[in-house]
Amino acid sequence: MDEGNHTVVTRFILLGLTSEPELQAPLFVIFLTIYLLTLVGNLGLVTLIRMNPQLHTPMYFFLCNLSVVDLCYSSLFSPKLLSDFLVEHKTISYSACFAQHFFFLLFVTTEVFLLAVMAYDRYVAICRPLLYASSMPERVCVQLVAGSYLGGILNSLIQTCSLLPLPFCGPNVINHYFCDTNPLLKLTCSDDRLNELLLVTFNGTISMSVLFVVIVSYVRILFCILRMRSAAGRHKAFSTCASHLLTVTLFYVPAGLSHMQAGSKYSLEMEKVTAVFYTLVVPMLNPLIYSWRNKEVKEALRKATTNNVFSGCLLTKLTPIG
Repeated sequence: MDEGNHTVVTRFILLGLTSEPELQAPLFVIFLTIYLLTLVGNLGLVTLIRMNPQLHTPMYFFLCNLSVVDLCYSSLFSPKLLSDFLVEHKTISYSACFAQHFFFLLFVTTEVFLLAVMAYDRYVAICRPLLYASSMPERVCVQLVAGSYLGGILNSLIQTCSLLPLPFCGPNVINHYFCDTNPLLKLTCSDDRLNELLLVTFNGTISMSVLFVVIVSYVRILFCILRMRSAAGRHKAFSTCASHLLTVTLFYVPAGLSHMQAGSKYSLEMEKVTAVFYTLVVPMLNPLIYSWRNKEVKEALRKATTNNVFSGCLLTKLTPIG
């Protein structure tokens, strides 16, 4: 169907990570390995938390939901990316593209909020240990997780619905391996300044709010740790916070670089590099980060070696800490 001299776009062409034929097979093996490790690591962590009563605490409840989100948005990209390595023409339908865009924003925003919730949880646990049980009961933990998902849904709805009315009348080539906001804005044949403003405003506000919560929480945690008289207590507090700080850094830096700038001013080639890191690599690393030098997880893994029961964690009962 024609509109003037243009044709309405019904399918998009994804350029993927590279157009070099000799790199397709090696990259397929690399990203297949990353995806399999992501599945095994996050499913394993979810299973350990569900199976071991000692891990039925707010900290591991939040970590379990973080693993669920990692699984979801890694699975949103990896199968399509892997299949595109094996075909010459990498296409995606209009409806599938916008569905992918919606769920991507939903999961990535939810993860950002969960990281802020986990920082607050560590603050309460370390700085107000006597009030931890009353401050973080099961009801509050569930509400914080539900609020994270709700925030992800609202942000995704607003940004995706703002893109839907835009006309896409050619070209239809997306310089990315998935339907992200910036490369889609590059293809619209209308004025997209309002969408760019919306992108910067919403992503900037969410990113800065989360960063503020994380920084304030850990500044107060640092002061609390420095006031501790016990060296063992300081070491334990540092140990429980180090994993989360590393996760925040690995996720937040590339994701922030990718989504806090307007599409017309950002390098799409650089965006692909940063996107690979926070959508595919970080979900693989998170289970390793939280398992490394974590005695509770190692002990749970030792006990679970004889049990192969896999189940979810969203209904996990939280054991009060008193």
